[in-house]
Amino acid sequence: MEFTAVIKKGDKQYVALCPELDVVSQGYTVEESLKNLKEAVGLYTEEFGVPEGAAGGETIVTHFKVKNVKAASPVRS
Repeated sequence: MEFTAVIKKGDKQYVALCPELDVVSQGYTVEESLKNLKEAVGLYTEEFGVPEGAAGGETIVTHFKVKNVKAASPVRS
């Protein structure tokens, strides 16, 4: 079964997301984060199965810009 991986550099690690299942993992390299995501997706599907319509079909991943977006204020504790 084929899923999508979206990987983004965080502060210290890469964060990998499978948007079809809303499963997230991380690692210190792109390769490690993808490996960990595959394991997490495997565990998720073993426990919960694959929701109908989650896999299969065409997935389009793209970037877009939005004008006049303000950055969020840092959270202070």
